[in-house]
Amino acid sequence: MIGHIPTPGSTDGSRAWFERARRSLAGGISSSARLTSTGPRPYPLYIASGSGARIRDVDGNEYIDYLAGYGSAVLGHAPEALTKALSPVLHGGTMFGTCNTAEVELAELIVESVPCAELVRFANSGSEAVQGAVRAARGHTGRTKILKFEGHYHGWSDVLAVSNRPGADEAGPDDRPHPVPHSPGIPDGVVADVVVCPWNDPQALRAVLDAHRGEIAAAICEPIVANNACTMPVPGFLETLRQECTDRGIVLVFDEICTGFRTVPGGAQSLFGVVPDLATYSKALGGGLPIAAFAGRREVMESLADGRVKHGGTYNANPLCATAALETLRELGRPEVTGHIEATGRRIMETIRRAAHDRGIPCLVQGVGAMFQVVFTDRTAPTTRYRDLLDADTARYAAFRHELFERGIHTNAYGMACWFVSAAVTSDELAATCDAVERSFDALSR
Repeated sequence: MIGHIPTPGSTDGSRAWFERARRSLAGGISSSARLTSTGPRPYPLYIASGSGARIRDVDGNEYIDYLAGYGSAVLGHAPEALTKALSPVLHGGTMFGTCNTAEVELAELIVESVPCAELVRFANSGSEAVQGAVRAARGHTGRTKILKFEGHYHGWSDVLAVSNRPGADEAGPDDRPHPVPHSPGIPDGVVADVVVCPWNDPQALRAVLDAHRGEIAAAICEPIVANNACTMPVPGFLETLRQECTDRGIVLVFDEICTGFRTVPGGAQSLFGVVPDLATYSKALGGGLPIAAFAGRREVMESLADGRVKHGGTYNANPLCATAALETLRELGRPEVTGHIEATGRRIMETIRRAAHDRGIPCLVQGVGAMFQVVFTDRTAPTTRYRDLLDADTARYAAFRHELFERGIHTNAYGMACWFVSAAVTSDELAATCDAVERSFDALSR
């Protein structure tokens, strides 16, 4: 069969590795997101290798991968362009704690590609890049408060781990959400510096900004809310946000950790034609290696350039990761690469919509081809804010995800996070994916 992928068998090897891991790793895992990666099975999947769009677990089962390292493996696993470029770096030294030429070329390419980028600084993760952008904004404005939108995710560090996914009983009024810490261990003083606003609501935005006039250093958002069902900005909202920030002297930050470079080379700001003051990047930037960046207008970044605002990091843009990012961005700069990613994702999205419709199963498929999500809900219009998702049928999503998994399709276990499409998905793998989608909806409709 064209596009056939073998049905996965036993995952007892993953079970055994998890039992071993619990004796030395806290909870048996290195990230809270990894605990339920095999759906109903009470242990995560252990991946041994990957090539192109496919991954293989320790039991030898093979899957077409739409988790793709949470979007990091944008070119696929072990792509030839990266392995060829990284080989001499591995043999010549990966870490010196000094400046290197690859970071300069990489920064130049980001400045060339990203509308807001006049100056760049590198970091190691999305959370670090967000921290850097927030510090730069506070240093530039002399203010302390940060406005963020309910349901948007900006990393796990204290500075903005607020109201990522609050429960309905703690979220507060619709138009004035309460700031809710994402986890115990986040100080009250940090939470008090975060002002929360509903997404896609210009009236609420203006009211919140008026209530905190002269206090807000930066407003930050995910232009596409990747971590909550790829909720899109309604027409005109980003433009309103841009104008309000300009009028009030607030630094506008786009968190492009997920959207950056994978949608189009300039990211969401190019896609929507709205230019922020600062933007943060990771995920697709490194092609699977750990690197991040924040970039923006010279006026805002100048305090970093002259050393008034401090920012550091031993591993920032080390030769290995900078080289990986440079080669990844060169590949993503080819229109046929991002075009293939977008077209592949659009085909899967349409297959899901049609399969659900034909079987009378209500669901939304939203986002863009490069990153999208499926929401099982009776709503007929796309979601516009976080609270639209509180009544989503997460149990049905879990069942759908498990049916796909049993047919060799690997996706994020969390029902509000993204499918990420890599450039490595072949026509045969696309056909296998669409076939698995149809068969999974057959199972759901029984």
